[in-house]
Amino acid sequence: MGTKQRIKWRSLLMGLSFILTFGGLITRLWWLQAVDAQVNLERAKDQWELQQILKPKRGSIVDRNGEMLAYEEKAYNLILQVKPADKKEEDMPDWARSNYVKDPYMTAQKLAPILGVTPDFLINKMTSVKSSYSIELGMVGKKLTEDQKKKIDALMYPVVNGEKEKTNQLPGVVLQPTTRRYYPKNSFAAHVLGYISYGEGEDEAHMGIEKQYDKELSGEPGELQVLTDGAGYQLPDGEQKFKPAKDGQNVVLTIDQQIQDYVEAALEEAQQKFTPKSMTVVVADPNNGDILAMASRPSFNPNQYWSITDYRNQAISSVFEPGSTFKIITLAAAIQEGKFNPGDHYQSGTYTKLPGEPIRDHNWGNGWGNITFLEGVQRSSNVAFVILGYERLKADLLAKYFDLFGIGKKTGIDLPKEAEGIMFDLKHPRSQRDVAATTFGQGVAVTAIQQVAAVGAVANGGELLKPHIVKELRDPHTGKVTKKFDKEVVRRVVSEATAKQTRDILETVVTGDHGTGKSFKIDGYHVAGKTGTAQIYDPKTGKIVPGRYVVSFIGFAPKDDPRLLVYVVVNDPETNLPSTTWGSEIVAPIFKSVMEKSLQYLKEVPDSGTVDAASLKKTAKTTALTERAVPKLTDMAANDAVTRAKQAGFQTELIGSGTKIVQQYPAADETAPQNSTILLLTDKVEGAKMPDFTGKSLREVMEYASMLKLNVNPTGSGFVKEQSIPPGTVIKGSETLRVTLAAASSP
Repeated sequence: MGTKQRIKWRSLLMGLSFILTFGGLITRLWWLQAVDAQVNLERAKDQWELQQILKPKRGSIVDRNGEMLAYEEKAYNLILQVKPADKKEEDMPDWARSNYVKDPYMTAQKLAPILGVTPDFLINKMTSVKSSYSIELGMVGKKLTEDQKKKIDALMYPVVNGEKEKTNQLPGVVLQPTTRRYYPKNSFAAHVLGYISYGEGEDEAHMGIEKQYDKELSGEPGELQVLTDGAGYQLPDGEQKFKPAKDGQNVVLTIDQQIQDYVEAALEEAQQKFTPKSMTVVVADPNNGDILAMASRPSFNPNQYWSITDYRNQAISSVFEPGSTFKIITLAAAIQEGKFNPGDHYQSGTYTKLPGEPIRDHNWGNGWGNITFLEGVQRSSNVAFVILGYERLKADLLAKYFDLFGIGKKTGIDLPKEAEGIMFDLKHPRSQRDVAATTFGQGVAVTAIQQVAAVGAVANGGELLKPHIVKELRDPHTGKVTKKFDKEVVRRVVSEATAKQTRDILETVVTGDHGTGKSFKIDGYHVAGKTGTAQIYDPKTGKIVPGRYVVSFIGFAPKDDPRLLVYVVVNDPETNLPSTTWGSEIVAPIFKSVMEKSLQYLKEVPDSGTVDAASLKKTAKTTALTERAVPKLTDMAANDAVTRAKQAGFQTELIGSGTKIVQQYPAADETAPQNSTILLLTDKVEGAKMPDFTGKSLREVMEYASMLKLNVNPTGSGFVKEQSIPPGTVIKGSETLRVTLAAASSP
């Protein structure tokens, strides 16, 4: 083949190659633009667009006075990088290797005290890994606090000879920022608050307010969508979509932190002494249905929810035979229907008009002879109530009033998992004996909150109110009330006259010579109420278990204008005390401690009929001397403000070195004890010193901290026992003050 011919063939082959190549490219372009257009567009959008879900901040839960009970704070998840990300790096020098754990034993020794585990636990975790490059530590490494992070940071970059190390001394430790739910008072009101669990995906609300108001607390997530370049940087004017997250609302409870603290302290005291199977205390304002305190034992710490053994809120989820406290309903019904005459007589001891075993009074059926019905109520005679309820009211009226008082129905309190209780159909009973037994609280099962609502109707003048534990919802940024929960009347159950007569009779249970509630008397206040003792049944056999009882007391004060209603239920205590003394020895100290301290805290004036005139006069004089209105001191010169406060009978503490007062606590016109200290913030805060908060309430600490823009991290409840920043320390204004609180006194 000649030269010209070879050139010709080469040209032909080259031309054919170009034609095939460009033909293929054109075909591929057509395919991409026509056939795969939608798929490629989606891929491109994935590269161009950065879409991010903006997480809202969960709302806080506070008591009726603004005391913080639950809030969201910064947290960190701990991950340990236990192997190099690339095996080739194993041959590199130390300085060039990836950041991973090189000495598991040293790392475990340093981290273990911070995480609250043993070094062996961490060593086993790190050395047992076969394929993964990194490990998580389960709950141990989840949601670490800011304090734990600071301790780990100090290990990673310790200060040596006054200089912070620049090289990580704890390689392989990774802290990923996140958030966690924090309960600053630990087990305080735990069943009311509930808790947030930390799952693999979204955190989840459980129990209490966290569950009931999860939607309101959660808020609404936002969205951010932007255009980016190949390296992932946002392009100019690349924002395509922005929807801000809407933070969750704050929930304001009806709970009063101080009254709740009295309840927690009293229950803790009883728990230590008698270790009952369970206990419940509910404190309510019978005039509006507000629940001021609610606590149960056993309890738990919502910060460590994984250790919970009993999830029930005993006050709303547990049903039990109420015993004699239930007689209040029978009594009120009999009075309303004109079937009760306190001076009428009957034969106490046993009731034999029904088939089977006779119904006996609680003193083994011995009774107290022929006595009045008033004395029968005071002595808590079962026979008296069978006559009043079974004979005189009869089944139809009993059923009517039990229904009116809400027995066997949910109260509608704003907490999850409320039980209905058990109320058999009295119009179609299994036996007449069942009808008779309900009159004195047997054969019927209630929840504590049902009893509180029912007896609250007697206390407030005859209206059954819906109990509620949430006062209002507030905007987290403006503080504006977005929803308010007002008093809600379900229905009238008895007349005001009936309610008053019932209250008067219930007071004699506490004050009368024959009263079973004499140990519940509180000096200075008219207390009305009723004791209760119920037998415990074996759920397997249905038979009574000898020597095991549920003992209780429900009472309110002051009797004529009740401010508080307190219900105490103690289930099966472990004690060698005779069961006849359980009410006075176990229940009474709890009730009296909570009621007396709470009335004093609410500044309830003692009743005129409970103390002599001279004592009242002395009390009034002392109160007039010790409680005074705080003068307005803001906008005054510092020296003038100090002088004015002294004239009004107060001490002062200046915060800062300025010459003008810009803020004060307590505020003007509030009342405060004579000779107490007023905090005065000046217009120049440099040089302010940390005061001694020992014995102060958390509210006082928070007021001071807000003036100086300090962060406060409280633990416990009650009054300040310890503080992290020593008194006298000069404050810069950005420190975190940790305070430990404890109950001021035992019951």
